Amino acid sequence: MYERRPGQPKVFGRLAEQFSRYTYGGAAVVQPHIQMELMDRLCHAVGRPEDSVALTTCGTLGVEVAVGLARNITRVRDGKRRGDILTSTLSYHGMSALTLGLAGNHARRPRPEDALGLGPAFAPPYQPTHPHTTGACDASCADDEIAQAIDSTGAEYVSAVLIEPVNGSTGGAYVPPAGYLRRVSEICRERDVLVIHDEVLTGLWHTGTPLASDHWDGAEPDLCILSKGLGAGYTGVGAVLVSPEIAPLIRHQDADPLPAMGTMAAHPLQAAACLGVLDELEAVGASTFQVRGERLGRRLQALTDLPSVRDVRGLGFLYGVELAPGLLWPLMTETEKRGVFFYPFTGAGQPQSEGLVIALPLTSMDTDIDFMVTALADAATALAESR
Repeated sequence: MYERRPGQPKVFGRLAEQFSRYTYGGAAVVQPHIQMELMDRLCHAVGRPEDSVALTTCGTLGVEVAVGLARNITRVRDGKRRGDILTSTLSYHGMSALTLGLAGNHARRPRPEDALGLGPAFAPPYQPTHPHTTGACDASCADDEIAQAIDSTGAEYVSAVLIEPVNGSTGGAYVPPAGYLRRVSEICRERDVLVIHDEVLTGLWHTGTPLASDHWDGAEPDLCILSKGLGAGYTGVGAVLVSPEIAPLIRHQDADPLPAMGTMAAHPLQAAACLGVLDELEAVGASTFQVRGERLGRRLQALTDLPSVRDVRGLGFLYGVELAPGLLWPLMTETEKRGVFFYPFTGAGQPQSEGLVIALPLTSMDTDIDFMVTALADAATALAESR
């Protein structure tokens, strides 16, 4: 963030060891020992040891593979007549033509004529995207929106509901109300619809727990997509975890052929880097992530005293700082002068809210957290004084 640091030694050690053996070998051609080791380590790391895994080269492809698997599974298991995937109006699931068409990110959605006939189906449980005449969003919003979306489409046509358990870069780290994700799972089970969690941004301790869904009882998905936290910037990678109850259906005699792993999916060097990342995460320990995430949250919450900050929300190392209208780009200019670059969000409500996504590396120390928050506070103060 403000000083150059060497990379993580466990990652480099894994890469050097693998490089001296061989750098590439397709899993369909050679015995994929290191890929299998990665799959096993990953499932144990996130508390889903019995899951099956499909490895991909990035999060977008992970979403596409998850969609294909869900369609195959529900056709075999339930005789689904179609394979619709329902998403929210505040969602983002990747940069391919399919995932952009499915999701609700207004800034990146294709033109209507280019959206492949796809689009989001329900409002998420966050005001102002799901306004209430009285009170705030709660678990019943799943009945108001998701159950209604499935029923109006026809459950026989819907394969899965695809959601971010904690909203990412579209609305700025919105956290669902207690019981909401559990109710989503109940609604989908009642209708033979699968639940897919897109944890590309939130997975592997980025919200303070191995998976964001771990924050709530009964929120476990049927399929889970991981990416950014697994590669940690060292390599592009994606992984789709499939629960043991439904994974055997992928290999059912009536299932459609589905190439779930591409040519370069987690080739040996990628797998080695990911194993090094898991080594580093294990060495740091979950308690450290929780303590540092709580520190980050406390420091960021203090920013709500500034007139330019409308809200601070999030969990662990993932937060959104919502700003007063018109301040986003001037504030980003000020923070860059202080050595910090933030990712913007412009997504919720009408007029659309705007702000900064805070997604610190899990290796951030207390000094990094303090530097970042101080730079943001100083930039906001300087911007206010200049107006």
